Amino acid sequence: MLLAQVQVTSELFWAATLVAALVDVGLVVPLAWHIKPNRFRQLKWPLALAATLVFGLLWTWAMWGAAWELAMRYLFPTWARGAVPPTYGLLYGAVGLGIWWLALRLAGNPVLSFLLLGGLSSLPGHLWAFYGRGMLEKVPMLRGVSVAAMLVFGIFEFIIYWSLILIIAILFRRGWERWTHTAKTQAPVTTC
Repeated sequence: MLLAQVQVTSELFWAATLVAALVDVGLVVPLAWHIKPNRFRQLKWPLALAATLVFGLLWTWAMWGAAWELAMRYLFPTWARGAVPPTYGLLYGAVGLGIWWLALRLAGNPVLSFLLLGGLSSLPGHLWAFYGRGMLEKVPMLRGVSVAAMLVFGIFEFIIYWSLILIIAILFRRGWERWTHTAKTQAPVTTC
């Protein structure tokens, strides 16, 4: 199979990190500028829901798409294909709540803190994959790739994910506000 012949290098990960960093700047700057702290405080549950959905979908792709053939089949048993996406979706929903809470307590712009913490949230899972699961030894396409290149790329990759989660959370919140406003304005008036 053609996918089995794919081989990546540390240099490719460093180049991808540069691209991801440029995308991050394009996402982070406008989000940090436009989302004020009071608005960010209102995003607790929309962020948790968005994170659950986004990471659930990412892990669905990882377990059922091309990533299964390339890497995941070396790390997970076949039975885990159905369990991992909802489990990791819920786990990252909880992570979203935690980094939202922490971002509000750190000095500075909470959106910027949230996105940076989101990037750093990649480290535990990736470290576990590399050292706990032996990913770099088990996955043929990753043999010879440096842990540093993959960890740094993961931080910038996750900033993209958390930026998209933040955008989706804003859309959820706006939709909720419109729906509740419409429901209030269309409620029948009763007289006593």
